[in-house]
Amino acid sequence: MISILILTLNEELNLSACLASVKWSDDIVVFDSYSTDRSVELAKAAGARVVRRKFDNYAAQRNAALAVGYKYPWVLMVDADEVVPEDLHDEINENLRSVPEGIEMFRMRRKDMFLGKWLKRSGGYPTWFPRLLRVGRVWAEREINEEMHCKGAVASLSAHLVHYPFNKGIAFWWERHNRYSTMEAAALAHETRQRMPWKTLFASDPAARRKGLKQLAYRLPLRPIIVFIYLYIIRMGFLDGVAGWRYCRMRSIYEYMIDLKLVELRRRDKGLPV
Repeated sequence: MISILILTLNEELNLSACLASVKWSDDIVVFDSYSTDRSVELAKAAGARVVRRKFDNYAAQRNAALAVGYKYPWVLMVDADEVVPEDLHDEINENLRSVPEGIEMFRMRRKDMFLGKWLKRSGGYPTWFPRLLRVGRVWAEREINEEMHCKGAVASLSAHLVHYPFNKGIAFWWERHNRYSTMEAAALAHETRQRMPWKTLFASDPAARRKGLKQLAYRLPLRPIIVFIYLYIIRMGFLDGVAGWRYCRMRSIYEYMIDLKLVELRRRDKGLPV
């Protein structure tokens, strides 16, 4: 069997579907950041174990959640706006029947949905996320868009999580990404002072390669425009139709928000007016 970890903050619109998709597990932990809606009520009604902690940053919250104690040696991390399809559950079970001792994480991809359509091209697919973790062997780093690390080997799964990032509405997506852009700007102010990790651009690990490409992208001029061109034209996001066009424009604006806040931080550091 597999334990489940779901982090929540006011997720009553998403949580029921997420919990229903993992009802095959008898060890579900909902790690809640003191929600003020019905998230805790829904979690308890579904038989989940609820643990609460005040949120400070994503890595710290994830590490605290991984340390609560689990019934099984493997835990699957699922976001509240994601569901676990049957084919992914089956593949996980098949892999864990004879997993080598040296493997400590499994990474997987997800299908991002917008306006009823899978953003297969404009969403930057495929992005790999380490989500199936051997308990006690994995930790998170980076305060925003946290990165999962382990000392052992990492394997990959073929099936997908299904992600509904707009279930709470487009206004909420913008509110969340306004917060994300502030945190990203602060992280990048630190990271861009360091040397560019050129070797990661050619790494065999897709997560390390993505991190290197991201570091390179943040050093390029006109980056929001480049992101739009990359997603909509080079990655052929136009094939995703109206959903792809709208999503690519939103992503470009989000990148511009990060750039503006990074400029603001650097001017403040120099004692200059914004």
